[in-house]
Amino acid sequence: MDEIDALRQMRTALAREENPDRLALRTNWRSAPARAPRSRTPRRLTLPLMGVVAAGAVAAGSMAVLSGHSDPRPPGRSVPIRTGGDGNVLLAAATSAEKATPNGAYWHTRRIDGTIYDVGTARADHYKVDSRQQYDSWVGRDGRESRNFADLPARPWTAQDKAKWQRAGSPMKVDVPSGDPGVVGTLFLDAKSPVGAPRPRPMKGGEVAQFYGMTPAQIAKLPTEPKALEKTLLALRDRWHAYSSTAGKEPLGALRGEERVRALSDVAGVLLADAPAPPKVRAAAFRMLAALPGVRAGGTATDPLGRTGTVISLPLETTVPLGIYTAPKQLGTYRRQWIIDPGTGTLLTMRDVVATPPHGSRRLPPGDDGKPRALRVQDMPDRFHRPGEVSSYEVYAVAEWTNS
Repeated sequence: MDEIDALRQMRTALAREENPDRLALRTNWRSAPARAPRSRTPRRLTLPLMGVVAAGAVAAGSMAVLSGHSDPRPPGRSVPIRTGGDGNVLLAAATSAEKATPNGAYWHTRRIDGTIYDVGTARADHYKVDSRQQYDSWVGRDGRESRNFADLPARPWTAQDKAKWQRAGSPMKVDVPSGDPGVVGTLFLDAKSPVGAPRPRPMKGGEVAQFYGMTPAQIAKLPTEPKALEKTLLALRDRWHAYSSTAGKEPLGALRGEERVRALSDVAGVLLADAPAPPKVRAAAFRMLAALPGVRAGGTATDPLGRTGTVISLPLETTVPLGIYTAPKQLGTYRRQWIIDPGTGTLLTMRDVVATPPHGSRRLPPGDDGKPRALRVQDMPDRFHRPGEVSSYEVYAVAEWTNS
């Protein structure tokens, strides 16, 4: 039995799509007893688990979706990141990040995770719906953390998708493939519901925050020179493989090639967007990323909150979160991208765009009933996506020191 089957058995009566962070918090299935309950394994950018949403979900808070901007074409021509000279946006971002002055009693972050689902039975008449969840975190100067979670209202992804949804009769409930054979998910839509004032659900707080096993105090002491920072991060132990037959932890330095770049970029993303890292550490993270092989800059893009930034492409072709699956759960390939604002030294968004649309099929381990299973294109939430279209994303709406 793989982890996905184990999670299926853990589902509660309110079976709904859950982000990996939320699953970890509810079931604690991949956290060691001594580890803080908030897993820093990347939450994001995965074709998520999803069951049929119970009817009571409407009252409790509907499935989340953000109105945003799909990018139907890949970003403009990319160029290698240079270690010096004009045009190196990551080095420019590092310089900007270094100038920040941390003021405030709490490090507040607001992260919005979204997955784009295709609704319909044919490419010609399908439309896209965006399911999202919001996570707020406050980390005090003592390192202790409090959190809130909220589902945000579901909406069509773009204006064109809204028009197609309206032509389909503006259904308030739609069925979508879950990414799991034989499991259908249900999304509830509210195209008129305002965004920005969701009802928060308190989550367990008060423990010292951890980010890939590092406490805020340890992050404050990280090296501020990029090569030294990389050397320190290579010693971090975690479940770094997206697909693995074992659940054991290993040093990041044991990885090679694209796997190492992926893991380092994920940790860098946490330092830049989640953790209360000092300005010089954030600057070192940008500079470390600039030196990694295969990292390229090219073009600009608008994120789901309407902010424009520079696209940074990473040499990665998977959306599977590290340390999650023992068997592949996707039939396409994906390119991971960052959108950054080099003028402020801010990581705005991480997103996955389709490189190769889902195709073919893949055998999976037997399910709960012991029968053979196979993943097919019709099981994929993004089965009608074209190359360059956004499959999933993670927006960093807030990342700042505050006294509130």
